[in-house]
Amino acid sequence: MSEQVKLIAVAGSTREGSFNRKVLAIAVKGARDAGADVEVIDLAEFPMPIFNQDFEARQGHPENVKKLRQKFKESDGLLIASPEYNGAPTPLLKNTIDWLSRPSDDEPGLVAFSGKTAAIVSASPGKLGGLRSLTHLRVILSGINVFVLPRQIAVSQANEAFSEDGSLKDDKQNQAVLSLGRELAETTAQLRR
Repeated sequence: MSEQVKLIAVAGSTREGSFNRKVLAIAVKGARDAGADVEVIDLAEFPMPIFNQDFEARQGHPENVKKLRQKFKESDGLLIASPEYNGAPTPLLKNTIDWLSRPSDDEPGLVAFSGKTAAIVSASPGKLGGLRSLTHLRVILSGINVFVLPRQIAVSQANEAFSEDGSLKDDKQNQAVLSLGRELAETTAQLRR
């Protein structure tokens, strides 16, 4: 990759031992191996209220929204791991997207997302591996002008899928997640050119 791209990596879970944070770490390694500069963001460090337009009108955007929006704006692409809560992305992830997609006094809406490339992954103890959350997430991201890579990975039975070192026990699956991170880095670099 001739030009280094900057990627933001985020998991829609802040739980210690989160399966989605584990699968995200594998994809991050793949992107870094391909030469990308990847910043992993812990959403626990950016608490924000549930999005409410009345709150926004009265108080504006919380400081954490502004800080996180700036990081997203400065990135070329997104690597997102989405847990599945009742068939959909987590409220944490959706709320973050909702806040970051809003216009502010000096910027139009979607400035943090438009033109970005994204790769999406999930991990769940269920048999579908969080696949339903990825379906919703793909629709949400596509609707805010993000190009989502066609390939996605859902790790099923995640409670038994990881080795002590954080890799996936199934080497073929582990390689697929690494490859998705590489693909995001390479595709983003090509689209930037």
